[in-house]
Amino acid sequence: QVQPVESGGGLVEPGGSLRLSCKASGFTLANVNIGWFRQAPGKEREAVACLSRRDDATFYVNSVKGRFAISRDNAEDTVYLQMNNLEPEDTGVYYCIVDRDHPTIQAMCLNIARLGPRSGSWGQGTRVTVSS
Repeated sequence: QVQPVESGGGLVEPGGSLRLSCKASGFTLANVNIGWFRQAPGKEREAVACLSRRDDATFYVNSVKGRFAISRDNAEDTVYLQMNNLEPEDTGVYYCIVDRDHPTIQAMCLNIARLGPRSGSWGQGTRVTVSS
């Protein structure tokens, strides 16, 4: 499948920070909408943050607002998720997913969380563990 690849996860103490990276595989990330999703053991997957390709509009789930930031570096063709003030509840496998345009970036984010990626595969993801 043509999909991005995630990296940057690891073990962090509560209050710490991580920066996840999402790199293109067979396409240019600057030309697509992109989002970060996560799934904790025993819990449903959820949308974390999404970024529009057209106007850089963003969506964040309420639990990460003010702590996480999604951004794009066109020169490196890389999308990042900066995660600050991490909490144990942030633990999970994080996935980077791309998709076509939707009426709003929020709609895209929530639709992918509900229906899954258009490619049919979530990929490998990168694991984030927040623990003392």
